[in-house]
Amino acid sequence: MPATWILEPPGRSGWDEPVRVAVRGLAPRQPVTLRASLRDERGALFRAHARYEADAGGLLDLTRAPALGGSFVGLEPMGLFWALEAEKPLVRLVKRDVQTPFAVELEVLDGHEPDAGRVLGRAVHEREFLRPGVRREPVRAGRVRATLFLPPGAGPFPGIIDLFGTGGGLCEYRASLLAGHGFAVLALAYFRFDDLPENLEDMHLEYFEEAVNFMLQHPQVKGPNVGVIGSGKGAELAFSMASFLPNIGAVVSINGCISNMTTSLHVVDASCQDCLFFFF
Repeated sequence: MPATWILEPPGRSGWDEPVRVAVRGLAPRQPVTLRASLRDERGALFRAHARYEADAGGLLDLTRAPALGGSFVGLEPMGLFWALEAEKPLVRLVKRDVQTPFAVELEVLDGHEPDAGRVLGRAVHEREFLRPGVRREPVRAGRVRATLFLPPGAGPFPGIIDLFGTGGGLCEYRASLLAGHGFAVLALAYFRFDDLPENLEDMHLEYFEEAVNFMLQHPQVKGPNVGVIGSGKGAELAFSMASFLPNIGAVVSINGCISNMTTSLHVVDASCQDCLFFFF
């Protein structure tokens, strides 16, 4: 009898949702290797594997069985997902189109790699970024270039502005996941997207203020404040927004400096309308 994968929830789950992984139909105490793989939208291959031993009844449950080696060691129920590593060096796993899921292929092989034998069973599990009911709305309002993600329901919802770093473009995957947890999230581009500047040069705080005003004027965003989450350069900008703009209630910084670095940021002082030039 072939080995059978047990995945809960079956078929599809959210990218940030835990999955119970088990294999049944193995021989008692059978040594096996579990492998996971996926290809991103550009065809890059990501892989993870781990060596295990089934229990006395021929069941392998990753919530109870520790990995004996491979991409990770020890009790890691989600190890096959978080340990996915690019086949080529320096390639990052990034979801470019949140409207489609990643398909993760799972295999169980007889024996332990590198001497593992035949494939005993396969399964495919989809990991999605848009949970059921989450709405995705492209935004082109004034100068603002963004995508707004709204949770299911009528709202209003707590608002968040999501900023990424020096790679530029419009990154939606974090915003789409946060919307699945009840937040109205604006994934905001500020260069290298649409008609925005191609390069990260002088920036103007008024652009980010316009994004804040867009959120606070939206009928499904709960005021009077919004939060800002940023990675890298986006984290620096998040602190600058909190320093100079009203209605910023919280900042989450991911791998960012506490001041604006490398590039200049222009701020207009409302009392005198002079353009102030900040460079740290």
